[in-house]
Amino acid sequence: MKRTLDSRVLRNIALVCLADGLVGMSYGAIAVGSGLDAWLPVALSVLVLAGSAEFLFVGIVAAGGSPVAATIAGLLVNARHLPFGLAVGDALGRGLRRVVGSHLMNDESVVFALGETDPDRRRAAYWACGVGIAVCWPLGALLGAVAGTAIGDPAVLGLDAMFPAVLLALVLPALRDRDVRVPALVGGVVALAATPVLPAGLPVLAALVGLLAGVRRKVLR
Repeated sequence: MKRTLDSRVLRNIALVCLADGLVGMSYGAIAVGSGLDAWLPVALSVLVLAGSAEFLFVGIVAAGGSPVAATIAGLLVNARHLPFGLAVGDALGRGLRRVVGSHLMNDESVVFALGETDPDRRRAAYWACGVGIAVCWPLGALLGAVAGTAIGDPAVLGLDAMFPAVLLALVLPALRDRDVRVPALVGGVVALAATPVLPAGLPVLAALVGLLAGVRRKVLR
């Protein structure tokens, strides 16, 4: 990877992996501070390795929602990996390597891969970022879980505010596209309206009706 990628790309990948590790610390601390066992966020960080889905799962369960609803919500969030796989399938390799590469797939590794036109550089960027996050994210979750156990209440340091802030940061760039902004707005309104009447975890699923607004816009075109 070092021979294939220049120092600028490697530096950018390293910074992104470090940032993911820091977010992982807040994730681990929030999960433990919400009453979950310390092993859960660490296990999820290794087995799921998808920050947004893990944040959503932990948030729903911590709020008293059903683990089934939380799992469905996480799967829906990760459904974006299907087009990701089509876009960077050539960087994954074959056989067992392809299975491992699929597990390392995340927003960051896909972005770095798509930023390269040369096949060798594309593959190297994907694996460098994927492996880096596979190390930094679980390590951050572990450190955060330990810190959360010591702190007790993450609200003391304002860590509870990082959960909605991280989710908002994940979706903000996509909201520049009107085709995304309208369904997101409709879904947000539906979720807010459903929160007082539905059990925790279900409002976020009800928000999926916002997708119908996106489909209607495309049909009308």
